[in-house]
Amino acid sequence: MPRSFSFLLWLTSAVVLGAEQVPAPSSEAVFEAPDDQNQQTTAPESRPQSVEQIAKLSRRSAVVIRHGGRAGGEGGTGSGFVISESGLIATCAHVIGESRPLTVHFDDGSEHKVTSIHAWDAKLDLAILQIDLRGKTAEPLGLAPADTISQGAEIVAIGAPHGLEFSVVKGVISALRDFDGRALLQVAIPVEPGNSGGPLLDRQGEVHGLLTMKSAVTDNLGFAVPVGALHRLLANPNSVPMEKWLTIGSLDPKRWRILMGANWKQRAGRITVSSPGDGFGGRSLCLSQREAPDLPYEISVEAKLDDESGAAGLVFESDGGNRHYGFYPSSGSLRLTRFDGPDVFSWNILKQLKSDAYQPGEWNRLRVRIEEKAISCFVNGKKVIQLDDNILRGGHAGLAKFRQTEATFRSFRIGPDLAEEKPPNELVIAIEKQVNRLKKNPDNENTLDRLSKNADLVRPLLRREVENLRARADRLEKKSREIHRRSIIDQIITSLQGDENQGLFHAALLIAQMDNPELRVGDYHAELDRMAAEIAETIAKKATLPEKVSAIGNYLFKNNGFHGSRSDYYNRSNSYLNEVIDDREGIPITLSLLFMELARLVGVKMHGLPLPGHFATCYESDGKRIIIDPFDGGTVMKSETADALLSDAGMQIDSSRMETATPREIVCRMLRNLQTIAIEEKAFPDALDYVDTVVRIQPNSAQDRLNRALLSLQIDQPGRAKTDLQWILDNKPEGIHLGRIRDLMTRLE
Repeated sequence: MPRSFSFLLWLTSAVVLGAEQVPAPSSEAVFEAPDDQNQQTTAPESRPQSVEQIAKLSRRSAVVIRHGGRAGGEGGTGSGFVISESGLIATCAHVIGESRPLTVHFDDGSEHKVTSIHAWDAKLDLAILQIDLRGKTAEPLGLAPADTISQGAEIVAIGAPHGLEFSVVKGVISALRDFDGRALLQVAIPVEPGNSGGPLLDRQGEVHGLLTMKSAVTDNLGFAVPVGALHRLLANPNSVPMEKWLTIGSLDPKRWRILMGANWKQRAGRITVSSPGDGFGGRSLCLSQREAPDLPYEISVEAKLDDESGAAGLVFESDGGNRHYGFYPSSGSLRLTRFDGPDVFSWNILKQLKSDAYQPGEWNRLRVRIEEKAISCFVNGKKVIQLDDNILRGGHAGLAKFRQTEATFRSFRIGPDLAEEKPPNELVIAIEKQVNRLKKNPDNENTLDRLSKNADLVRPLLRREVENLRARADRLEKKSREIHRRSIIDQIITSLQGDENQGLFHAALLIAQMDNPELRVGDYHAELDRMAAEIAETIAKKATLPEKVSAIGNYLFKNNGFHGSRSDYYNRSNSYLNEVIDDREGIPITLSLLFMELARLVGVKMHGLPLPGHFATCYESDGKRIIIDPFDGGTVMKSETADALLSDAGMQIDSSRMETATPREIVCRMLRNLQTIAIEEKAFPDALDYVDTVVRIQPNSAQDRLNRALLSLQIDQPGRAKTDLQWILDNKPEGIHLGRIRDLMTRLE
């Protein structure tokens, strides 16, 4: 779980506005006042304006900022304001989140895309956005000189409290405060979520600050970042284009090329597409950058359509423009088409048919075999089309969608032979018999154990039973989940045996697969190998150990946008290693694990350092331990900082002599993180599965056995709880009040 940031003192009396948490501030560097032609700084006028006048004039410059959520949809709303005629927008850093898509909305109803993050500083909690004005005239607010407002001055604030856009409120500056070396304006006005980033204006209409947080004690107290900090940020921009900022959900341009628009995204090993494309029939393509092998070869993908009236599937032999083949379901039929140009006159439906092999609304595996003169198409292993056609050859393969359909794809493959390996008929018959036994006696342990050995074959059968037997759907779904998780737990234990270091990455992926059965673990092993190969290309043959470590850090944090998740820390995605790789966002332990694994593959030996509340990684150089903090962009952590974490936790040891973490300890720490989040979400069955895995890995951990017992009681399974409680009484571990355990056992009896 997260370390205590230096601004913890604030949060005892104040909470952050909006949907995101303010990143930790630190002492500010001092810069000269900027000399920026775009910046609007004027001398204050002598005659104050009315609140009505200020509101009328400033509404044209005030904006509402919306950012997307991590898993899609809307993530949060905040405020901002125009500071230059070229379309620079000032707001708070926590309003824009981390690597989220952003839109800026004006009072006239216009919506504008953000083209770059012109400047940002998480420690100051400030950000400046550059928007595409699209012909709109931007009217900037004037920025007052730094430190020109005093206690008692009247102020006016504009924002979007609770989504109520362009709201106005007046009040006074009640104090000038300093929090941990950071200056803030204390304002006596009602401040609510959504006001973050809004301007704080004097009675001449000039900006003196940006609202950042509200008090947790009273409704009429808040805080603002002084305008002087904004001046300093303007003087030192660190522009990031949006294509670099938007790492979450974006497809890697080295692997995919998008043509003809539409909204293509990736998450947790899947690619999704929504909105019509720009091509004929709402067509849009997503082409693999991988070169196709020599003929003959095959391509395949698993696809699922939300609307069967649309179409989505495979494309192949594409010239990167309007010429390609396509094989996809469309309006309940299967089509093999050839596009010889951009319009309907160059569109050829080579074959169209209906097939019982295709399951509407379900995942369907589409496969195409391309030979020198022929094309064969398969659905779920059944050949449905074979046609002689060799007009187009030598292009790229990929995915396509048409019309309004929203489609999801997974497991895209290119290779010489991708035919499904069917399980032996004897095995299928045996599994069906076991499923029938499970239907009669769902709690039979022998049956569950046997089915868990072939979980991938079992789950589809159970899903069909759920559909056919509605009255027993809930119970069967629980058993399916139990079979899957038992299988995953067994695999985690197996992966940590033998050479544990090589099994660590696999075990971490299996933790994610525990909650996401459709995750393809092998895809992420391949992705890790690809990343390591790219890093290796940047390392000189005679590079020193620190230079190799630096190359890994540069690749992850400077070149590819990996970063610590400060504002979305308690999201389970941060503990799912595949989603950390997809989203390039994580917490200390998952970012450290990724760093360590890449180091291992490029020949650098690194270890996990289990600092209290802040996991890190380290290596030995010239007899000295060097600590790397991947959560902080791969920077070197000072030994004094690490020692302070240990001291604060009551551990009388310095970081140079601290034992490094074993793979088992790392996996258990990840599981305990997820357990804590699940309990907070009141997802007690999930929490029980996490702690159950920990106990399987560390059977002598008394605290985890006690946690498992308490969670078992929480979901009304006293029998399971008594087993762990009796173990505690038999083994008498230190640190647990045995008298209370006996009392609890007595009550259960």
